[in-house]
Order: sequence, then structure tokens, then C-alpha cells
Amino acid sequence: MTATIALVDDDRNIVTSVTIALEAEGFKVRSYGDGAEALRALSQSPADLVVLDIKMPRMDGMEMLGKLRRESDVPVIMLTSKDDELDEVLGLKMGADDYITKPFSQRLLIERIRALLRRAELAQAGEQAQGPNEKSIARGDLVMDPSRHWCSWKGTPVTLTVTEFLILQALAQRPGHVKSRDQLMDAAYDENVYVDDRTIDSHIKRLRKKLKAVDDSFDSIETLYGVGYRFKES
Repeated sequence: MTATIALVDDDRNIVTSVTIALEAEGFKVRSYGDGAEALRALSQSPADLVVLDIKMPRMDGMEMLGKLRRESDVPVIMLTSKDDELDEVLGLKMGADDYITKPFSQRLLIERIRALLRRAELAQAGEQAQGPNEKSIARGDLVMDPSRHWCSWKGTPVTLTVTEFLILQALAQRPGHVKSRDQLMDAAYDENVYVDDRTIDSHIKRLRKKLKAVDDSFDSIETLYGVGYRFKES
């Protein structure tokens, strides 16, 4: 099935060139000039992945991402300015799956899109490490079902992005064992995609925030400074 990409950017030159490149790769593209317009359209007709610029009129990318995450865990790639590291970190904390700095290579963007779509398909089909019949993971109060991309804590569902789900799954598969940031990157990203330590740290903070929203005493993801992270043994 052809994936549909929602491209949200007020720069018509970028929209035109990226649309041509994506359509040449077989994607369907729906483009929007601002966040408000995109949100209205996506509520009626969801996309498979969203490419979202941060700086736009009326409703910028950060505001749109916040509103979108209340309703959907669709994969999101943020487009950020070259020197604006704060945007990158804030976007990841708010639930973006990845970011690309402008100016960017169209080939790089396509690789990132394909990597996230593959991860989303694997999570939904339950075809990761243990195959299509992979069983649910139960670790104390945590239950994860990769076949449905479903997660709960103490019986309460927790909505996670694709990247967040894969990171938590990697930690929960072996409680008590430390996972380095590199190992978590391997679990959550395609081997051709580079992300730095800060990206993983931001996703971990987002995971903790979501789980603490369900249970304020949540402390099962431990940080071992200079080493990595681990999921507490029950």
C-alpha cells in the first residue's frame, strides 16, 4: 500500500521540490501551508507520516505537534533551523520521532521517512525480533503488545509514538540489563539514520513523562550516568 505523507511547510519552494521528490519515490503527498490547516485536514483524513516545519504563520510546528499528539501517535519528522538546537530538543520532548536540520538533502529526508515507516509497520504487525507471532511483554505493571502497538501501565493504556514504543520495548525485554544509548538507537532507528545521544535522552524523558502521567510514582526506567538506561527488575 502506498504511504501518504503530510507535508506541512509555508515555504512553497520546499513544498514543491519535496513533493516532486517524494512522489518520484512512490509516496502520496498532501501539502499544507500552516499547522491549523493541516490539523483540520488530518482530523478528517489521517496520513501515515507527517513532515512538519517549526516556523510557520498562524499555528507553528510546535503548537501543531502538541495538538496532534493529543489525538494521534502518527510518526512525525520535524524540520528545524540550522542553528536552533532548542527547537530540536523541544520537538523531541513533545513527541516528534525525528528531526532534520534545514537545509537538508532530499535523499536524507526520504531515508528517514522510509526508516520510520518501516518501524511503524513492524510495530503494528508484530514482526520484530520474535516474528509475527510475538507475544505480549509483561514486566510487573507494564504490558506491551507489539502486534497492536499497544502499551499499558497498571491497566491504563499509554499512547506512545513508534520510536518511544521501540525504545521502551528494548528496555523491557531484558529487565535489569543496561542498554547503552547506541543500543537504543539501533532498536529505534534504521542503521542508515544517525541520531545523537541527546535524541535518545529526549525520548526517554518523554517516556517517563507519559508513564508518570498514569502513575506519579513511576520510576522503572533508571539512568546509569555515562552508561545508559535499564528497566527495573520487578
